[in-house]
Amino acid sequence: MNPMTWLTKSKEFIAEVRSEIKKCSFPTREEVVGTTIVVIITSVVFAIFLWAADLLILKGYQGILKAFNS
Repeated sequence: MNPMTWLTKSKEFIAEVRSEIKKCSFPTREEVVGTTIVVIITSVVFAIFLWAADLLILKGYQGILKAFNS
């Protein structure tokens, strides 16, 4: 590839990227903090749910083994 073609295409690409980035809207700090808090709370809720489900399954499995081994 011709170095001048590469340079011209690179400049054109950068100009197009700058044009597109101006069309983007970025979240405010408050929005980012708010959604981060929602993600953390949701993760904790699901972790507690999965822990409880795991405990229930374990106890059920142990109960079945105890019933058939006795």
